[in-house]
Amino acid sequence: MDTEARTTERDRSSAASKGPEEGSRFSRIPHRFAAAMSWRRTVALGAVCSVFVLLFSIFVVQPFLIPSGSMESTLRVGDRVLVNKLAYRFGSEPRRGDVVVFDGTGSFMREAPPENPVTGLLHGAAASLGLAEPAETDFVKRVVGVGGDRVVCCDKRGRIQVNGRTLDEGYLFAGDAPSRAPFDIVVPDGTLWMMGDHRSRSRDSRDHLGEPGGGMVPVDKVIGRVDWIGWPLGRVASLPGTAAFDGVPAPGATHG
Repeated sequence: MDTEARTTERDRSSAASKGPEEGSRFSRIPHRFAAAMSWRRTVALGAVCSVFVLLFSIFVVQPFLIPSGSMESTLRVGDRVLVNKLAYRFGSEPRRGDVVVFDGTGSFMREAPPENPVTGLLHGAAASLGLAEPAETDFVKRVVGVGGDRVVCCDKRGRIQVNGRTLDEGYLFAGDAPSRAPFDIVVPDGTLWMMGDHRSRSRDSRDHLGEPGGGMVPVDKVIGRVDWIGWPLGRVASLPGTAAFDGVPAPGATHG
């Protein structure tokens, strides 16, 4: 019994001699490990979420920052719209009145301007998330004519006609004329005639009539349809439709 008591006392004194600092040092190790694991999980989760958002933007819905006033008052400078990339993915094509985002390379611009690859990659990623202005080759306009349409400016009252039907363009910027430049064109199949809603501030198909392609945008250059305004909060809404093209006859009905 005496031997047992002395052993117990020795064990207690040995534990006491380690002191509080040595004990707490060992107790902090699990906490540090847990904190490191928590930090790694947070970073990994953030990376996964970022990749998901980027892929969603590339293939489904892309935020697009409006950089100019060419589509006022429908879209304002600084608006962030949501571009539906599935709108024309399964056989359907842009219709008259649709507001679309498209790549203007070869139609509105002869070629993309040169840029640093790394800078371009970073800017492209930011633009895909609506955090930066879009690429210089990306434009947002309204489809006024589709393949086969005859688009004329203007009738006696200064209004645009499509296939002989006069348009009542209620979406035009207040006080703006439908166009100050006269034109009479037939849209080739597979292309689109694009115009901004703020006609006096929009460089669109009219400005490229004398260039290769005549200002027509190939359908396969359309990135997607603008369906919603996502920012600022006070303007969050679906994009309003238009009845301006109701009653426009089929292409070729008035000319041959």
